Amino acid sequence: MALYSAKVMDHFKNPRNVGIIENADGVGEVGNAKCGDIMKMYIKVENGILTDVKFETFGCGSAIASSSMATEMIKGKPISEALQLTNKAVAEALDGLPAHKLHCSVLAEEAVQSAILDYYTKNNIPYDSEQFKCVLCAHGEEHVEEEE
Repeated sequence: MALYSAKVMDHFKNPRNVGIIENADGVGEVGNAKCGDIMKMYIKVENGILTDVKFETFGCGSAIASSSMATEMIKGKPISEALQLTNKAVAEALDGLPAHKLHCSVLAEEAVQSAILDYYTKNNIPYDSEQFKCVLCAHGEEHVEEEE
């Protein structure tokens, strides 16, 4: 069996939504010191809908593929739905990631949350800190949902 699925390879070789949104409504940047991957997510919001999402990622193929897939999964969705995105959903949408690369899907989840948190903060929108526990986590531990 190949280490990476066809979907991972497609999103790595042909990433969707790469770039910067000038005057973005929210920007989130997350990184993993262990592996060196850094993701920056930009969102544009109109009437509570993510009308545009772009990313810049410095990292491995799994990080790029995870960023690309995450943007595809939340673009055009209400913020409330985008906040439901999990690393597990990103990995499943990519037809799986090797166990040692699951942290890349975690970063994608956190980048989305970080951009939305930035949007809420800039616009003085109240939020439940539980929704952003991964991003607000001060101790820097990774959050990976376990397979059942």
